[in-house]
Amino acid sequence: MPLLDMPLDQLQTYTGINPRPADFDEYWERALAEMRAVDPQIEMVPSDFQTPTAECFDLYFTGVRGARIHVKYARPRNSSGPHPAVVQFHGYTGHAGDWYERLAFVSLGFSVFAMDCRGQGGSSEDAGGVKGNTHHGHIIRGLDAGADHLLFRHIFLDTAQLAGIAIDMPEVDGERVYAYGGSQGGALTLACAALEPRIRKAAALYPFLSDYRRVWEMDLAKDAYTELRTYFRFFDPQHQREDEIFTTLGYIDIQHLANRIRGEVVMAVGLMDTVCPPSTQFAAYNKIQSAKRLEIYPDFGHEGLPAFSDKVVQFFLQD
Repeated sequence: MPLLDMPLDQLQTYTGINPRPADFDEYWERALAEMRAVDPQIEMVPSDFQTPTAECFDLYFTGVRGARIHVKYARPRNSSGPHPAVVQFHGYTGHAGDWYERLAFVSLGFSVFAMDCRGQGGSSEDAGGVKGNTHHGHIIRGLDAGADHLLFRHIFLDTAQLAGIAIDMPEVDGERVYAYGGSQGGALTLACAALEPRIRKAAALYPFLSDYRRVWEMDLAKDAYTELRTYFRFFDPQHQREDEIFTTLGYIDIQHLANRIRGEVVMAVGLMDTVCPPSTQFAAYNKIQSAKRLEIYPDFGHEGLPAFSDKVVQFFLQD
């Protein structure tokens, strides 16, 4: 088969090249302490969309730095007791999607929490100076203000905070809360499971936000990663700060969070993926220490992967 990246045997042992900051663990413990100190001020507003089997709400909570985060929350109507739940995360610059997309899990007896990432295509705020969406440049957002101001730091914390909210819902079985998403959503799924160790299972489809320096060296800082190239061209055209920049991005590199995951993981990768290169995904997968399984699609890129959604449903039901 053609090769976009390393041969498969090398991918299976590759562990990434983007620097891991020396104080990485302390950084995230400090960030989690900030998150836990926030009063989430949870609000649930019945949605105009309702079905005979699903009760739907617009759920809002306050995340770090004061942003109000919007979640589409659908739960089984007339459920007889605590039931499992899925927290879902969407692709880069997108949004939580339609209510219709929640109904398959609800029909199986799951509550579903689908989060709008702050400042992207949905209703969550980016409170970093403006409200509403800021839509692009989120990887580099806050880079020059210092690592504590990275926007993806806040988004990663939003995922963990939402998972905690889901676990604490009286109608939810807190022992059976799962995370699921693709691309950016795959990255957020792994970040969520890393920062909220009570996540029992995580299903990540070709995760984004991993091994930034590898993306750069492959000349794939385009498409979803194009802002890396834009940043260097505008703000460090001679790469005098290259090591500093990649080290700072290391705080929001999911490969460095992966070893914190305690739940079981299933992940899927297409070996022809030019958006999130396979090696960057393997860098994260190879550092997961909990039970895990990788579904490999040799001829597929950053696209729908046949039957993976079916595999995820079966994975969550086998509990």
